[in-house]
Amino acid sequence: MKYRTLGKSGFNISEVSLGTWQLGGKWGAPFNQKDADDTLAEAYAQGVNFFDTADGYQDGNSERTVGNFVRQHPDVHFTTKMGRKESPLTVDHFDAAHLDRYVDESLQNMKLDALDMVLLHCPPMSLYYQPEMFWHLDQLKKAGKIRNYGVSVERVEEGLKALQYDISAVEIIFNMFRLRPAAHFFAAAKAANVGILARVPLASGLLSGKYTADTKFAPTDQRSNNRNGELFDKGETFSGVDYLTGVKAAAELKRRLGTDDLAGMALRYILMHDAVSAVIPGASNPTQIERNTRASELPALTPAQMTAVQDVYNASIKNPVDYLW
Repeated sequence: MKYRTLGKSGFNISEVSLGTWQLGGKWGAPFNQKDADDTLAEAYAQGVNFFDTADGYQDGNSERTVGNFVRQHPDVHFTTKMGRKESPLTVDHFDAAHLDRYVDESLQNMKLDALDMVLLHCPPMSLYYQPEMFWHLDQLKKAGKIRNYGVSVERVEEGLKALQYDISAVEIIFNMFRLRPAAHFFAAAKAANVGILARVPLASGLLSGKYTADTKFAPTDQRSNNRNGELFDKGETFSGVDYLTGVKAAAELKRRLGTDDLAGMALRYILMHDAVSAVIPGASNPTQIERNTRASELPALTPAQMTAVQDVYNASIKNPVDYLW
């Protein structure tokens, strides 16, 4: 495992870290505490020292499990996201009173004295023009409740606006099917010493190269019930790519890249960008950890392979994905 600095936080984190949306229960399945504990333990054994969670993941079970692990392993860092568990979510849910409550609830849930980093969980764009939201996070830092803060975003423009504030990191969707951040955001974030966490790195599994036109997903799986943004931004599900288009593009990537391990190469592609602090693929059980972490040891993509990724994106994905997010 190799390590990179997470922006101005100064945390030295594994370049392949762990997203915990699926922790202990894949895509809406019931939570399994043993699987969750074993997954974190296996990740740590493979060199992972950074976990990304959220107050709404698994009804708080993800935060509780991560908090318990961090208490036992003080060398592990984490971020937790807040603000998205409200339903229906409105701009009012990001005012000072709500932010105070979210932080206090996460501290209680994780049984910690301070949170390494909190990320506002995809707040509406209008809130980036309300500096008092960020100023209140500054006050929470001064109070010692949080050590760093940042944002998880849907769109590049939100990340660029967030750079005006004292953020330490931006979590953004970046993968072979979502190239716009590299062209329009990475240089600015790097110049501002803001870390980048690459989320949805496998485009909800499309970039595993294992799905077909006949693949079925469970009714509770967001890949079934959020295809058009019914539950949250549709750009999160398959990175906003039409499913059949994505299946065909993944097959073309496998052909052009000459690989049967598209998932590993997709993660390694993200790590080719030095502005990225870490990629955060998920895992619902320990057996999936090695599949993810081995990307840190894969050889760099060649210039021809990097061009192939861009070619497939330009031909099949860019219009309209590039213009929406």
